[in-house]
Amino acid sequence: MAKSDPVQLPLSKVRVGHTVKLPLAWKDHPFWINRIKIEEPAQIEMIRGLGVEFVYLLAGELPPDIMDEEPEVDEVVTEVAQPASIDQQLETRKAIRLSQQRFLNSVNGSRTVFGKLLSDPEGSLELATGLVEELAGHLDEGIKPYLALVSSGESVVGVTQHSISVMVLAMMIGREMGLDHEQMCHIGLGALFHDIGKLKVPESIRNNPGELTTPERNFLKAHPNFGHEMLSRSGLFPEPVLHIVRHHHEYFDGSGYPDALAGKDIPLLTQIVSLVNDFDHLLVREDVRSPQVALGFIFKKRAGKHDMELIKLLVRVLGIYPPGTLVQLSDGSVGKVMLTSDKVKQPQVWSCTVEGEEPCLRFLRQEKVQVLDVVAADELAPQAAKVLQAYANISFYFISPVTA
Repeated sequence: MAKSDPVQLPLSKVRVGHTVKLPLAWKDHPFWINRIKIEEPAQIEMIRGLGVEFVYLLAGELPPDIMDEEPEVDEVVTEVAQPASIDQQLETRKAIRLSQQRFLNSVNGSRTVFGKLLSDPEGSLELATGLVEELAGHLDEGIKPYLALVSSGESVVGVTQHSISVMVLAMMIGREMGLDHEQMCHIGLGALFHDIGKLKVPESIRNNPGELTTPERNFLKAHPNFGHEMLSRSGLFPEPVLHIVRHHHEYFDGSGYPDALAGKDIPLLTQIVSLVNDFDHLLVREDVRSPQVALGFIFKKRAGKHDMELIKLLVRVLGIYPPGTLVQLSDGSVGKVMLTSDKVKQPQVWSCTVEGEEPCLRFLRQEKVQVLDVVAADELAPQAAKVLQAYANISFYFISPVTA
């Protein structure tokens, strides 16, 4: 059964071995996230105590009698292409604004977490865990999670903005892999703190867009050790989190640092953060910038440095045209992808004419317009580049359910 086509399963039909999703907000149940793999009868009893009449079946054998049931009339979806209504545009704009606000709140929250680390490590860890739980709740709001384009609005991508974006993508991959409660917590904390050691590196070095001297480069490459030392001295952080912080620049082929770990010597959670960190750093390189180009670079040039199955998961999470990708459309206009979508060549875009006129949010699927190609920012007319904010920094956050 496809993940994108869940079935409403009555509680009486839930069995051990099913993977289900609760039709509840994350704060309204005792589980880590809404997605639950049923491994023991006690979990079924807990779900029955929540007062829900059904769950969504995501994986597992479908009971035969369910297959015979007629679908409810309001569940039948037609594929008639229609222009996006005013309500749809407003709801999508609202969802994008909400994602942007949540991203900024998370960035501000991470600054508070980092500021307390040395003076109050226990308080810092408590706040950080709360931040991870909040992101997990946002991730699990819809049956299928999507990503929206967001930005801090700052000219330079700082440690906190980068960390939240890495955290979002790492947790998306973790959800795709079905990681358990503890693993999701560890990957969230590890991603959040992975670059904390950079705060001991002078800004003149870590924000230098040009070539670094050898001593400067060595100083910057010491940040995993700095971060590991900052967290480990409290004795509070779990070992998987410490491992991510120290080894998020290790590569599968042993060419990374600081310890040149290779293959299965790099735990899965560290591998995930290493991959996402690599991808996110490509977004600020002048010769890359585009998330679609960065994804292609990872797929073609980094296959030996990261596990190929994890790279495929990253592609699945981001889509062929990730949010932030500048595109040429089949009607001659240009646009920027705003959301991930099931329809690969028909995402939702912020669009304008090639001259930069008639800016609007568009639902390509409903217009029968397709993405023809990816374009670089410097290929756009100046006004079009301005309208599409072609040179703005790119980050990602979960988006509440909208028409995708």
